[in-house]
Amino acid sequence: MTVLDVTGDDAASFLQGQLTCDVNRLEATAHSLGAWCNPKGRVIVLFRIRKLDDGFELLLPQDLAESTVKRLTMFRFRAKVDFATRDAVAADFGDEVQSFETWQAQNLRNGVASIAAAQSEKFTPHMLNLDLLDAISLDKGCYTGQEVVARTHYKGATRRRLMRFESGSDAAPGDKIQLDGRDVGEVVNVNSGELLAVVPVDSATAGLELNATSLKHLPLPYLDRDA
Repeated sequence: MTVLDVTGDDAASFLQGQLTCDVNRLEATAHSLGAWCNPKGRVIVLFRIRKLDDGFELLLPQDLAESTVKRLTMFRFRAKVDFATRDAVAADFGDEVQSFETWQAQNLRNGVASIAAAQSEKFTPHMLNLDLLDAISLDKGCYTGQEVVARTHYKGATRRRLMRFESGSDAAPGDKIQLDGRDVGEVVNVNSGELLAVVPVDSATAGLELNATSLKHLPLPYLDRDA
């Protein structure tokens, strides 16, 4: 993982016009979830963000760090914003997290996805349940992809969502989920026999398979309450 520091006089206003989350409502030093989307409303990168005295820190996958900085720089224009990256250390994952592996396992159990470069721009925020994780602001104004995100939300058009499963076969991000021999979903994250996958909501408990092995649907702490 990589930490991207965003500093400068215009850091807040710049990020406010790019990210799905409302950076003006971030509490100092507290980690929040957010995303940066392309104009079609597809997630380029997911991150954890926190507000610091001199700007913001974004925790994001290492293989997306360089391309993210390059693309953000294209939108900078005359804004007074600077970008710098460094390798993440254990402290960047939270005060109670001992290692990256522990952090990954906690995220999977909590239904918080992480996407690497191979899955960048594949999913909408709603497919990744970002609306249920307080990672989307619907009232802060315009940001890249905002029109698509808002339309999806208000039309209730989320037919595919991130779900948690137990798998008896080996899996990797990008593997396809099948139903009756048809590809209907895709694995996003895997950890110790469990996985997160984007699948049709109405098929989550309908005999989904991965590599000809049945998947067991597992609950998420927020989905039953809010979906």
